[in-house]
Amino acid sequence: MFKWLERLFNRPTVDAEKKIFSPDGRVRLFLTLRAGHLSYTVSKDGRELVKKSSLGIAISSMQPLSDHLSVVRSVEREVNEPWETVWGEDRLVANHYRELTVYLAETVGLKRLFTMRFRVFDDGVAFRYELPPQPSFSRLEITDELTEFNVDVNAVAWKIPAYQPDRYEYNYEKTPIYELTESVHTPLTIRLPNKYYLSIHEAALYDYGEMTLKLDEWKALRSDITPLSDGVRARVELPWQTPWRVIMVADRAVDLVKNRITLNLNDPPREDFSWVKPLKFLGIWWAMFVGEWTWAAGERHGATTEHAFEYIDACRRLGVPGLLMEGWNNGWDGDWLKNGKYTLFTQPMPDCDMSKVATYAAQNGVELVGHHETVGFVDNYESQLETAYNYYASLGIKYIKPGYAGSMMMIQGSREFHHSQLGVRHYQKALELAAKYHICLDVHEPIKGTGIERTFPNLLTREGARGQEYEGGALSPSHACILPFTRLLAGGMDYTPGIFDLTNGTKRISSTLARQLALFVTIPSGMLMAADRPRFYEKVRPDAFKFIHDVPVNWEKTVPLLGSIGEYYVVARQGRGTDEWFVGGVTDETSHKIRLELKNFLPDGEFVAEIYRDSELSHYRDNPLDIIIEQKVLTKGDVLDLWLAPGGGFAVRFSRKKL
Repeated sequence: MFKWLERLFNRPTVDAEKKIFSPDGRVRLFLTLRAGHLSYTVSKDGRELVKKSSLGIAISSMQPLSDHLSVVRSVEREVNEPWETVWGEDRLVANHYRELTVYLAETVGLKRLFTMRFRVFDDGVAFRYELPPQPSFSRLEITDELTEFNVDVNAVAWKIPAYQPDRYEYNYEKTPIYELTESVHTPLTIRLPNKYYLSIHEAALYDYGEMTLKLDEWKALRSDITPLSDGVRARVELPWQTPWRVIMVADRAVDLVKNRITLNLNDPPREDFSWVKPLKFLGIWWAMFVGEWTWAAGERHGATTEHAFEYIDACRRLGVPGLLMEGWNNGWDGDWLKNGKYTLFTQPMPDCDMSKVATYAAQNGVELVGHHETVGFVDNYESQLETAYNYYASLGIKYIKPGYAGSMMMIQGSREFHHSQLGVRHYQKALELAAKYHICLDVHEPIKGTGIERTFPNLLTREGARGQEYEGGALSPSHACILPFTRLLAGGMDYTPGIFDLTNGTKRISSTLARQLALFVTIPSGMLMAADRPRFYEKVRPDAFKFIHDVPVNWEKTVPLLGSIGEYYVVARQGRGTDEWFVGGVTDETSHKIRLELKNFLPDGEFVAEIYRDSELSHYRDNPLDIIIEQKVLTKGDVLDLWLAPGGGFAVRFSRKKL
């Protein structure tokens, strides 16, 4: 069977060069084989983006798969296959790339075979390793991945640290590449000295540790795969392929926001997901953060039957179709962070009758969002997983917010990183089982987004960064101006916007009221939470809540308009299947003047613009509730000048003027 390999391996090592250009010809990838060693470079418009960078994989008890290589053959093709999303920021996604597939073989030793597959888009490049079955082995232990991303060390990056107790939940820091001596998470967004922007990430992460990045001994960024507890990066069976390694490329920072490469690198859905529906919801949640209620049992327990009925009534009055029930089940008493191994996911607390709550919600047309806090005790959770999903399904609950708040996971009796191969494997198991029960997920303390929601659209959103629960001193207004260019390149986020109680001393929010409305547009999410207590929506500024009621969860088209990382961000989105457009803008701790040219997104015709904006007296510290709400009739030829207060923002709804 393998005689043809013997003839192949007797060939001497031959140097080779391959190149592949993006469909528009601007982005170019060059692959070089010199003295049996493989490397690549990337450029745009003739200007270098990624310098000579090595490729390879380190394997236990074997020589690294990186040297003594020869090219067996190569194949090129061009693909142009736009596709339609089940939900998301755009209904139609362009998927146009040129692909180079290079089949390689070692000339010495085990004479192993592998494939490098490269795809070059107009806005970036991607590649992955593919290993077919081998003559002498079928299993591997990956001890490292030798993939380099050799960018100018004088470039600056916006980074959060990896391997830390709070996972992805850290403030972004702007730092030069030459200081990245410790591992950082992706997406890692970089501004090069030649003014181009890159974001290094990965796509289609399955059954493998997530990729982090740090400088190697040659001062090149190199992949650092999250290890298992025994130090092995992954145990795999052949045939096998790595996730895609992705380099997004943009002329301007704001152009990164429209990059859809990670989605394109994932497979289409494997089954019918027409049952998936994005959801806007209230939550028995924020009252716990400000100390009004508790997760634990007692007089101030939040998730009771009585409170659930009150919130369901509020959902009906406010026109919000969903309600999160957090803290309803056994496990919250005492030190809940340590009690996760005892949590029961089908046992309500005595003051919560979930059957009655579910019935009342259904009678009022309200979808319940269930909650599973595992605290990272995955062994306990998986032992109950199908029973817990079946319990929710029997109550008609179609949405779940699972959480993994521990600093590590307990899997198969070992303490593992959330982002190790075993962690990734668990998240995927839970997602696929949820699909079996027609349940959608909003995962907190998740594995980062790598576009798998294209294949599994029931993954409606994730947390995976600091959200508004960190308000009260741990967030600055600049944070929401960094997320669109970093974390949100990995997909939508459950940021929990919509806080109207802006002067609460327990959880003081660094935001104006107009900014809270803007977040519903600037931070996309397939499950969108209006996080505050209903009475604040009904009593503080019900006229401002109208925007939260009107704003969609699902979008037809997204057009990023303006932005500078950490300073300000403005985006326009069209509601899916409607003529309505929504624009949101946020700023950092300083004020900004924004000139909104409506021709950049608005179609022909007259539109009524409902504008929610900061006043000249608004300020996130001193005067957060001051807001101006006004209407204007505008066309695409008009310009809208807006002033954003420190820590402020604006939101606009454009609806076609009725004749």
